[in-house]
Amino acid sequence: MQIVHTSPVHGILRSLAILAVSGAPSAACQTPAPAWQSAVDRAARQSPNATYPDARIIVLDIASGRLLASHQLADAARTVAAPGSTLKPLVLYSLISAGRWNPANRVTCDRQLVVAGHRLACTHPPAPPFDAREALTWSCNSYFAAVARTLEPGELGRLLRPTGLLGLTRIAGKEGGEAVAEFREPSSADSEQLALLGVDGVRVTPLELAMAYRWLAIELAAHSDSDAAQVVRAGLEDSASFGMAGQASLGGVAVLGKTGTAESAPSPRTHGWFVGLAPAKNPQVVIAVFLPAGRGADAAHVAGDLLANSPVNANRKRP
Repeated sequence: MQIVHTSPVHGILRSLAILAVSGAPSAACQTPAPAWQSAVDRAARQSPNATYPDARIIVLDIASGRLLASHQLADAARTVAAPGSTLKPLVLYSLISAGRWNPANRVTCDRQLVVAGHRLACTHPPAPPFDAREALTWSCNSYFAAVARTLEPGELGRLLRPTGLLGLTRIAGKEGGEAVAEFREPSSADSEQLALLGVDGVRVTPLELAMAYRWLAIELAAHSDSDAAQVVRAGLEDSASFGMAGQASLGGVAVLGKTGTAESAPSPRTHGWFVGLAPAKNPQVVIAVFLPAGRGADAAHVAGDLLANSPVNANRKRP
């Protein structure tokens, strides 16, 4: 893997985007939670795939951490699954903030990454070397594998624990039977890469992932002028606009978002994640979608349906 240091941001992949956000959210979300629950119920009900009614969906208020709406909450509390690429913005933000990674670093990707027998080929179009923003937009595994190889022993756990990803959330209430993340601290270069890519060594619940992105939203707002915030925010916005999470924007609401796809052990079938902050300009909520069978793009599609009928869509049809 070659790391190249260059200066200007190339716009080659942006020109390949064929979809753009068609609407912008209105003012801050002050609508009561029932409006969010209605949007969640409609998204689960109207999804075209028969497996989508099993979606675990969580909507959290960023300011208070309050649960605004959910679908399959009890199952969400008990589901632990590999998070796939959803860890990338959390780790990237923390490393740039600590001065441990230069976001201008560029990494060449041949889209043929294999780590310890795991085929992790990227699905983005061929491209020149990515910088951090572009790598996040296109969820480049080669880039984040290079990031993982710079981690010190025990560092990944130290980066993830403050986000709330690895602990009890109590979102489902005291009697929710909530599971807790399973995390094995990496002990080799290969295990560091597989863990950061969300493939092996870590399994989390949809509740924990929602809480981690709430932490990220608060960090992005509190340190909005920092390099870390600007790079991660831009990468997530691009991702949900024309990148790997672009399905989330089809509802007409701009959102900051990230998808993830991973295999569900011991089965070879994949499960899909989407986690987003909406509206993009001034995030008020975290939306987390987990599909027991599917891919990240499918979960982003569910999120797009949800946002289309949500209180942050100024153009939504009222019942």
